[in-house]
Amino acid sequence: MQSNLSERRLSSAGMAVYALGDHTVNLVLSAASLLYLVFLMENGGLSPFLAGLVVWIARFVDAVTDPAMGRLSDRTRWRGGRRRPYFLIGALPFGLFFALMWWSVPFESESLRFVYYASIYVCVSLAMTCVSVPYLALIPEMATDYDERTSLNTFRSVAAVLGTLAAVGMQRATEVGGGDAGAWQSTAAITAIWLVVPWFAVYAISFERSTCNQTGSLRFVEGIRVLVAHRSYRILSTLYILSRIAIDLIGTMLLLYFTYWIGRKGDFAPTLGLFLLIVVLALPVWLAVSRNRDKRTLFIVGAAWWSAIQVALFLADSSWPRWILFVIPSLAAVGYAVAEMMPWAMLGDVIDEDELATGERREGMYVGFFTFLRKIGGATAILATGAVLELSGFVGGLAPDEQPDLALGSIRTMTSLAPMAILLLAIAVATRYSLTREAHARTVDALRQKQRMRRA
Repeated sequence: MQSNLSERRLSSAGMAVYALGDHTVNLVLSAASLLYLVFLMENGGLSPFLAGLVVWIARFVDAVTDPAMGRLSDRTRWRGGRRRPYFLIGALPFGLFFALMWWSVPFESESLRFVYYASIYVCVSLAMTCVSVPYLALIPEMATDYDERTSLNTFRSVAAVLGTLAAVGMQRATEVGGGDAGAWQSTAAITAIWLVVPWFAVYAISFERSTCNQTGSLRFVEGIRVLVAHRSYRILSTLYILSRIAIDLIGTMLLLYFTYWIGRKGDFAPTLGLFLLIVVLALPVWLAVSRNRDKRTLFIVGAAWWSAIQVALFLADSSWPRWILFVIPSLAAVGYAVAEMMPWAMLGDVIDEDELATGERREGMYVGFFTFLRKIGGATAILATGAVLELSGFVGGLAPDEQPDLALGSIRTMTSLAPMAILLLAIAVATRYSLTREAHARTVDALRQKQRMRRA
């Protein structure tokens, strides 16, 4: 039985089902990045800074609990497994609190509205931590070699992109429903059901390996020290948080960019939809290209391509033909696809390197800190966005021609040049990453030799 489990692999269909977990998580994160700041300013009655602070507080709480959740799942010893039972525990609260995020509460006090939205979003974030950290920690356990991890993360990236598309669909659905408070509430309630259902399928298709259930002697604080001292992980984490800040900064600003700088709010959804379609089409191409190539090199190529396209977003204005503004994001999507996918494919290799050094499988802790960085980076981008908009004089609900020139210029720059500079910094960091395909192969050989010695 255990020998069969040790040889078990997810089929392509199984990978597609498993990827639904990240689809739901990315739907929530994308809705927060793309829509929630605008919702809080225009429907929730919050100032730009307080709206950004709501998201930052919730993601900060979410982020700091991720490493603890990761370590908890590392040490859980339930009959159903150490990771998978958490899918069933967190799924229902995940959907319920998400639905409550989008209520226009009847509080006259802005302070009370702020407390409500911050509290509910914190609850969403905690439920998301409960399902997402064990979920991501299973990836290097189920996919055990260099290319298999890239394949599973390609499926996961496609599903995540479809989650972003679903978030865009929320915006379109509310517009069709009239764009009022009732439209937001009904759309969120329907979306919440979809957040819950896939987790039962993810639970059914996933599995855990007995060879990965090693209880290590490292305590939590000691484990953190080892993690921070791990050079490959430090470099990977740095390039990842930089790329996430760039992604979330663009995502947060894009609706404002089309509404106030370009002056064509209706083009936001179809443009982003086309962008996401190109990402989905590009991911299998990058997967094929990744065979026999280093993941670091692909990340650099993709991020460089994407950063170059950001210049066109800065130069564009309302006088440009519509078709050009459809083409620009489509070109950026090609680079975005690999920059989003590769860090997660690289993480499993880093975890193998850690196991060789410590003798312990600590996917939960590694993934927990990785998602910590993801959420802190995104929250910081959103908080910075709110602060800059506040300082520039932006007022939610005013027409584009009523906004101060400084606010319009800030929207333009934060959508284009600021993310470009961050991506270039991520590329510079990536050049120092040394865990190549050949280095990982040596790590795997050493791990197999240690396993044979233990069995002997």
